Amino acid sequence: MAVDDDIRRAYAPSGALRIALNFGNRVLVGRDAAGAPAGISVDLARALADELGLDLQLVEFERAVDVTNAAEQDLWDACFLAVDPERAKTITFTHPYVRIAGTYLVAASAQAADSAEVVSNTLRIGVVDGSAYTLYLSRQPGSENLTIYPDIFDALSGLDTGEVDGIAGIQQAMQGEADLRPGARVLQPPFMEIRQAMGTPAGRPLAAQHLSAWLADLARCGAVSVILERHGVDGTCAVVA
Repeated sequence: MAVDDDIRRAYAPSGALRIALNFGNRVLVGRDAAGAPAGISVDLARALADELGLDLQLVEFERAVDVTNAAEQDLWDACFLAVDPERAKTITFTHPYVRIAGTYLVAASAQAADSAEVVSNTLRIGVVDGSAYTLYLSRQPGSENLTIYPDIFDALSGLDTGEVDGIAGIQQAMQGEADLRPGARVLQPPFMEIRQAMGTPAGRPLAAQHLSAWLADLARCGAVSVILERHGVDGTCAVVA
């Protein structure tokens, strides 16, 4: 789609493109040595602002649930979140542009050889409030054994103190935490595939249509894979719609 003033206004009624960053997803966004936002989400945000010819404002959130809760508060114009039917009530999602595995990190003492035994052995699992994997697991067998924490740091603390037998999270992040804990394991296979997408607040159909088309083109030409590889994520995780 060609970019014109109607599309720019549909995206950014304030005049600047406000893009929400979810720092709860450490695979997609973090901070550089100077403390500035950096990562896959930031590169994609800059590419979209360049495409639209708009000034970019990065709006920082610590958790996915905070991004979702702000969807109806006119605080951001585009976001990066995993697709979920509950979130889709207030956010219009693009097709996913990357697949990320959701896995369990369990303590050395946890009695589970694989992901299926987490449920069959009624392990206590810590999850982060409002995350994609929390929303998913809350709809699955074993949901009664979930303990919801406000953020990943509290969830890790619960694991370390024995409040829970394991925690759920993004595979790359869970493996990094396992490496810091002797005997801890990341169970296979993943319990879900997290389909990461971009989104606009519901009620902006022109912006949503353009965003979907733009992101799909970016994936088809290989630019998404390049961005993933730049930040240490396997480029084959990119999804071509």
